[in-house]
Amino acid sequence: MDFIDVHTHTFSSDTNVFSIVNSYPNSLNFWQPFSIGIHPWFIKNDTFEEELLFVETKLQDKNCVALGECGLDKLIDVDFELQKAVFKMQILVSEKYKKPLIIHCVKAYQEIIEIKKQVKPTQKWVLHGFNKSKQLAESFIKNGILLSFGAAMIKNKKLQEVFLEIPISSILLETDDSELEIQAIYQKASEIKNIHLKDLQEAIHQNFKRIFTK
Repeated sequence: MDFIDVHTHTFSSDTNVFSIVNSYPNSLNFWQPFSIGIHPWFIKNDTFEEELLFVETKLQDKNCVALGECGLDKLIDVDFELQKAVFKMQILVSEKYKKPLIIHCVKAYQEIIEIKKQVKPTQKWVLHGFNKSKQLAESFIKNGILLSFGAAMIKNKKLQEVFLEIPISSILLETDDSELEIQAIYQKASEIKNIHLKDLQEAIHQNFKRIFTK
């Protein structure tokens, strides 16, 4: 695999691309490499327990490479204490089945770090769609959380500066729900880092192996 798309909503038929397709408990297709989790947007008091059981079943599927996306979001109406409770339950399931965690986080960065310190997970955590400050990036990295960068990096100059500064050993790349191909994000990333595309591919591949393969 030349290009690894660690978090996408669209499966790539390109044989040079390894896509991890984000799935939900109500998704229908699980034939490709996928992650599955209860997204904070969709947590409901009367369904999350049943959904968690389904997630647990799917984590045992040979195509499942991670639990997620799951996490915390302070800009939605879902009760924040309920979000935290469901997030912690999913962490325990990720530990049980030895699957890394792909995290959605909006304005709850300190809470994510605090929970990680409390739980002390053995599985790696990946914060997807990172587009915040260098200070926040360093805080996550210091706490053992990898950062996945996507389409925002193409035009966001401040984010490009952050990407340039952080170590390549803490980086993954993704398309999420953008129209972009993962190749375009790799190309931009190699330009920002001022390294050959092949060297970037090798570094990301090593990061991926460290996190997603046992």
